[in-house]
Amino acid sequence: MKLAPVMFVGHGSPMFAIEQSHARDLLEQHRTVFDGVKAIVIVSAHWVTNGFTGVTSDKAPQTIHDFGGFPTQLYQLEYPASGSPELAKAIQSLLAADGLDVRLQDQRGLDHGAWVPLMHLVPNATIPVVQVSINSHASGDDVYRLGEQLGCLREQGIAVIGSGSITHNLRDLVLDSKQAADYVVEFEQWVRLQITECNPQALLDAPNLQAHFFRAHPTHEHYLPLLVALGASRHRDQVSVIEGGIQHHALSMESYLWQ
Repeated sequence: MKLAPVMFVGHGSPMFAIEQSHARDLLEQHRTVFDGVKAIVIVSAHWVTNGFTGVTSDKAPQTIHDFGGFPTQLYQLEYPASGSPELAKAIQSLLAADGLDVRLQDQRGLDHGAWVPLMHLVPNATIPVVQVSINSHASGDDVYRLGEQLGCLREQGIAVIGSGSITHNLRDLVLDSKQAADYVVEFEQWVRLQITECNPQALLDAPNLQAHFFRAHPTHEHYLPLLVALGASRHRDQVSVIEGGIQHHALSMESYLWQ
């Protein structure tokens, strides 16, 4: 049986929606990966819930412009994908059976960590999308387990996407810099090695194993979607590295695909 794909997407800044870039070109080249996919479940760094797991359950989720100070054009963008209340309820049952407190959210919508990369991957918004939150109380192991549970949906033709960033230290950004910070290059290469060698335990232990972890992630919400994608992947998957490059000195745009 062919499983639906899993991706981790480095979604960058909201400007990724409208600016041409190498990373954007690469995502657009992978659109055919979603041919035949029945729905997409996405976990974004920008939806963190306090003590429970949220699941969007509205039929037509709104496009949330959860950012400020950007060009007017960004606030006019809409990503009119349908939702799936039926899939949301199925996810609630699946996760609740694993002991999670899961709450359906029928007015939440899709944040930019979800709709910005989806604009490039599924530009016509023809595939239903359900977003799942990250519980702020969850450990890395818990988030990996969340990915494992969501990965069960792949057999039903439902793709899983984690959307975050391999590095995310906004204090180190230098706008339009062409020179990447040394620690960012080293951390990105280390993560890539663990991905290609299928070593999820090292990525779960990254705060203890990788010297640059806390500089790359002063807060860890952009790293956790990678663990979701890892959990949803399977050993028999073929992994592809999508080398989107490093923007603004410190922001990795690297993505991964398992299929």
